[in-house]
Amino acid sequence: MLVLTLVLAAIGFGLLVAALATGSVLWAWGCILICLVGAATLLVSALATRKPESEPVPPGRHARRD
Repeated sequence: MLVLTLVLAAIGFGLLVAALATGSVLWAWGCILICLVGAATLLVSALATRKPESEPVPPGRHARRD
């Protein structure tokens, strides 16, 4: 999913350049839409890969990493 997010960011940057070069608001809105989709993809990816803590660690103890 990270690759998809990077591709969306590159497309958004290309649309931004096109919007600045042509002065078209339509390209700018396309850039905003693509960037929002990329941000949502990144958020979903980050939340999906996060591991929940299964048990609390008592004070003075270190959590074991498996």
